[in-house]
Amino acid sequence: MSRKKAVWLSIGGVFVVVVIAALLLFQPWLLFIDDEVDEADDAGTVVGTASDGLSQTAFPDSPTTEDGSTPDGGATDDGPKRVELAAADFIDAEHDTSGRAVIYLRDDGTRYLRLEGFETSNGPDVHVWITDQKSGGDCEGCGDSWGIYDDGDYVKLGSLKGNIGDQNYEIPDGADLSNMKSVVIWCDRFNVAFGTAAIA
Repeated sequence: MSRKKAVWLSIGGVFVVVVIAALLLFQPWLLFIDDEVDEADDAGTVVGTASDGLSQTAFPDSPTTEDGSTPDGGATDDGPKRVELAAADFIDAEHDTSGRAVIYLRDDGTRYLRLEGFETSNGPDVHVWITDQKSGGDCEGCGDSWGIYDDGDYVKLGSLKGNIGDQNYEIPDGADLSNMKSVVIWCDRFNVAFGTAAIA
C-alpha cells in the first residue's frame, strides 16, 4: 500500500470516528421521535389555593379559592385533598414548548408537579427542574439566555418522562421552594432550557 493511500485511509477512519461520536452526542434522530405519556392525576379533590404559595409546606386548615372564599363541598369531602401552590403556562426557550405546570400540596404534606397538555421537542438527557431563575431566560446583563438555570439554586425532579403528554413528578421532602421562580425543562447534556414556566 502506498503512503498516500495509507494517509487517506487514516483520514477517512478519523472522519468516521468523529461522525459516530457526534451522532452519539447529539442524537439528532430524537427530534423525529415523539415519546408520549398520559399519567392520571388522581391525587384527590382540589379544594383551593394555598395562601402562602410555594412557601406552604403544611396543608391549610381552611383552603381558599381564587376569590378568597372557602370552597363549597371540597373541604368536607372524606377523600384525599390537595391545594394548588402555583401554576403557570410554559413558554418557548431553545425549543417550542407548551402546556401548563401546576404544583400541588397534598393533605398528607407531600408535594408534586404536574405537567398538563405538555409538549416540547425530544432530546438527549432532558430533565425537569424547579429553579430560582426567572422564566424566559432573563438575567441581569446577559439578555435572553437559555443557559442560566443551573447558575443558582434548583431542585431536580428527574428525567423528563415524555416530550408529549400529562405527567407527574414528586417533589423531594424538605425541598425549599420559597425562593423558586420557574419550572424548567432542562437539557443537561448541552446546558440549555427547552422551555420554562413562571411559577412566581
